[in-house]
Amino acid sequence: MPRPLLGFAGWFAVTLLAATTGSMAAATSRVFYQELDRPAWAPPGWLFGPVWSVLYLLMAIAAWRVWRARGWAGARTALALNLVQLAANAFWSVCFFMWRDGLLATLDVVALLALVVATLVAYARHDRVAAGLLAPYVVWVSFATALTVAVWQRNPALLGGR
Repeated sequence: MPRPLLGFAGWFAVTLLAATTGSMAAATSRVFYQELDRPAWAPPGWLFGPVWSVLYLLMAIAAWRVWRARGWAGARTALALNLVQLAANAFWSVCFFMWRDGLLATLDVVALLALVVATLVAYARHDRVAAGLLAPYVVWVSFATALTVAVWQRNPALLGGR
């Protein structure tokens, strides 16, 4: 397999690992999400899967583009930020759906938003297209931050913590 394709497969696998981890932690999310008191602007549960699928694909392509442009040595900070934000992304599902801890989920999603913005800025130094590919992710995580806070505030009995 040519090196660029092998690199894409690697970044796709790493991104898929984060997606799968989050998905496994959210195994009961459909039922739990329906039980929550949600604001009127909360999306229907079925929307999350397609949105996240597109975002994870964009994340993998963006990381691959930066890696392809500069390699690990040339883009170490940007690619490390990507790995950390992927971990924070997966951890949110653990906090919210497994542990049902609204405070920890809120702290995580705020940190995630900061990490995604930092990753976008770092990517822009190496590949502007890669940075642009993260823009929808920034928008979605901004929305997810507001939704996490709103749902936590409306459901203290269900999201009170472990």
